[in-house]
Amino acid sequence: MNYKAVLHILGRILLIEAVLLLLPVLVGLLYGESVIYFLCTICVLLAAAALCVLPRHEGGQIYAREGFVIVALSWVCMSLAGALPFYLSGYIPSFVDAFFETVSGFTTTGASILTDVEALPHGLLFWRSFTHWIGGMGVLVFVMAIMPMAKVRSVHIMRAEVPGPTKSKLVPRMKSTAMILYGIYILLTVMEIIFLLCGGMPLFDALVHAFGTAGTGGFGIKNLSIGYYDSAYIEVVVGAFMILFGINFNLYYLLLLGNIRSILKNEELRWYLGIILAAIIVITINVLQLFGDWGTSLRHAFFQVSSIVTTTGFSTTDFQLWPSLSRSILVVLMLIGACAGSTAGGIKVSRLVIAFKSARREIKHLLHPHAVDVVKVNGATVDENVVRATGVFICSYLGIILISTLITCVNGYDLETSTTAVISCISNIGPGLGLVGPMSNFSLFSPLVKLLLSLNMLLGRLELYPMLLLFAPSTWRKRA
Repeated sequence: MNYKAVLHILGRILLIEAVLLLLPVLVGLLYGESVIYFLCTICVLLAAAALCVLPRHEGGQIYAREGFVIVALSWVCMSLAGALPFYLSGYIPSFVDAFFETVSGFTTTGASILTDVEALPHGLLFWRSFTHWIGGMGVLVFVMAIMPMAKVRSVHIMRAEVPGPTKSKLVPRMKSTAMILYGIYILLTVMEIIFLLCGGMPLFDALVHAFGTAGTGGFGIKNLSIGYYDSAYIEVVVGAFMILFGINFNLYYLLLLGNIRSILKNEELRWYLGIILAAIIVITINVLQLFGDWGTSLRHAFFQVSSIVTTTGFSTTDFQLWPSLSRSILVVLMLIGACAGSTAGGIKVSRLVIAFKSARREIKHLLHPHAVDVVKVNGATVDENVVRATGVFICSYLGIILISTLITCVNGYDLETSTTAVISCISNIGPGLGLVGPMSNFSLFSPLVKLLLSLNMLLGRLELYPMLLLFAPSTWRKRA
């Protein structure tokens, strides 16, 4: 393990977080609020960064193991530091609760322990939603986009942080790839802000909701979430952008290049849009009896399907009251998630496609044992290592859900609440069912369960392995 290189990059991460905290400081000053807790946090971060970013710390190559460790520790350290403003301000008096809220922000989960979010000052509300935007595309991707990393094989960091069964570079240099991804990310965010302003939403509200949508996080600034605005226009805009942010960002790059044919042939995109359309149709029909007319039913079905499948977590209605079929569909969408290479969580549609085709191949082999068949996606053969890794990932994902649910149930919570709380956190969604429905929150859980769910959020956002490797003794041994 190259501890010097790991420390050096962690120092850069903390330095960047200190700089980013200047934005909520500015917001707080604009609204005449106290910002002392932000300034104290910045001082702590600068001191920690100074200890890490020393000339003698820089040097040596990093490989896959260091890449995974850097990514995992960066997210943990940023969450610990990012929780300080909530804790020091007194608005979240428990550090465990503040850590849970911040992990939920950076991992773009949107699960909250706050019972009255409207009581927070503007500076904290801004920071809370801004963590979604920071974490959406990836903390390390952001660092690679703006800072040079000498002697660092950044591809290992990119592979550890960017979600999906396969990782690819848009252009030969990884730094350029990171800059392109963030350029697209910023452009889409600005577009949504403009659309929301056109719908009459105040600038501050438009900013924080665009952050939540872009990161597919779902932190709102109103207790009723998007339902507070009671505007079909705003719901359509936010719903449409949630779907857009759930699409693989590589496809937007192809769009900029004018390669429309490759986009139309993309199987994951077709599956993704097909799943959304099918879920909207079924739920619209199923909830018709609740809302009384097709327009209202379609409006709520469209928004909630978009919110859940993209793992954003905004809400316009209490879907806890929907029929069992609709709620079951939403739980399935929680597990599936959106596309690989997007800001969304979940297992990812691309893995679902590979798993489905792999299962179909196995069934064919039962009938034709000697037939040679390969799994193809977008007309290209999927490497057998990727097929195997997909199966292992899905099994591991479901296994962690099972173990976490059992631990949560042991603490006295009912099965529906425990199961959907765990799925919601590991899939980075936010609301679940039962006592953690869209009109409730996660404040009821014990500190131990909150820490477990925080771990689930980190596991889900980093797709299991970077976090799991932190607990493996072999990770910390010196390289032979």
